Amino acid sequence: MQAASRESYKVAAERLDAYARGAEPSAVASTADDILSVAALLRREPRLRRALSDPARSGADRSGLLGDMLRGRIGADALDLVASLVAGRWSAPSELLDGAERLGVEALLASADKAGELGEVEDELFRFGQVVAGSPELSNALSDPMAPAERRATLVDQLLAGKARPITGHLVGAALAGFGGRSFTGALTRLVELAADRRDRQVAYVTVAAPLSDEEERRLGARLSEMYGREVSVKQTVNPEVLGGVSVRVGSDLYDGTVLRRLNETRNALAKR
Repeated sequence: MQAASRESYKVAAERLDAYARGAEPSAVASTADDILSVAALLRREPRLRRALSDPARSGADRSGLLGDMLRGRIGADALDLVASLVAGRWSAPSELLDGAERLGVEALLASADKAGELGEVEDELFRFGQVVAGSPELSNALSDPMAPAERRATLVDQLLAGKARPITGHLVGAALAGFGGRSFTGALTRLVELAADRRDRQVAYVTVAAPLSDEEERRLGARLSEMYGREVSVKQTVNPEVLGGVSVRVGSDLYDGTVLRRLNETRNALAKR
């Protein structure tokens, strides 16, 4: 987002946090669903996006237009939040859509946080992403934009039934809708990171040939926390092809100490002789 859009989103996000502090988790989750339904409407209706982000209209005029359309169709709390979003200045209609999607997702995460389930939701999102990444057939089925949305949503419901919290399912639904204009797997990764960020944690993606023990994972997390000055949430992927060692990615930083990397370096060095 550009600066004006970021500031407009920040105002709405602060309003969301104030609302969530005094509401029950179930109420926040319902409000989140309403906000995401507004985001879906904006995604379908480009003319509406343009009208609600038109800098020639006042913020009050734009929020009034939205209120006239949605009053009685979504909850009062959700309407108040999206009206505050629309009242801000947006650099582009697409950034208003991004803001609405992000606000809905943050409301879902706030609901999980209020219920004391945010850490579990973060882990469930990551594990589901691993399941999808490990099955090309499943990944294609869920990522295919030509496949009916209802069919993909039904498949997700079947996969998560009895295995994940309802909020996790709603967040996966946001990923299916292309959260932030990302691919399905990219959206899942971003949701994991947003969940960690709400817990004031950094995500470390760790790849190993064999699973780390709990103690090894704890020591690695503690070391990374020292390096980054912030608690680190370790997300472990087992890939026997790396042969041994550990690869760690934190944001744009990559520390690759795998046997596979060393073998590739040796192979490349020999090829240059």
